[in-house]
Amino acid sequence: MRRLLVILLLLGSLSATFASDAVSGRVVKVLPLLLDLKGRDAVSPSLYDRDAYQVYLRQHTNEISAIRFDVLWKASNAKGAKLKLRVELRGVGAGGLPRQTTLEQSVTPGFFRRWTSLTLGGADYKNSGELVAWRTTLWSDDQLLSEQKSFLW
Repeated sequence: MRRLLVILLLLGSLSATFASDAVSGRVVKVLPLLLDLKGRDAVSPSLYDRDAYQVYLRQHTNEISAIRFDVLWKASNAKGAKLKLRVELRGVGAGGLPRQTTLEQSVTPGFFRRWTSLTLGGADYKNSGELVAWRTTLWSDDQLLSEQKSFLW
């Protein structure tokens, strides 16, 4: 009985391996970073200094020029597929009115994971209001492959 179970398990895993020609992908990590008037997210390359500078920018909002989302993602079986990253932002604008903004970028898969940056700056950043929540998704044509969202989404 045990042998039969092991054989069925092996056959099932082999058939799943050969049948997995569908595009798959995953959003691994999302780093929302505020940028100062010079376009910097930190003053030095230290991660501690970056985090401290991000706290400083959150306290001094008049020194913020943009927000950048650094997204770590990966995709497999995606040869020839049209992949795109989408970041949806929800904020509170003037008068307490809700605002929603969407950033999109076409991406090409590689052999390993990849970092992609999407930036909201200038007048678009000023009009979007204070950021409350975000959601990052990876799409293949019209099929949602993966998503990662903030706590308040």
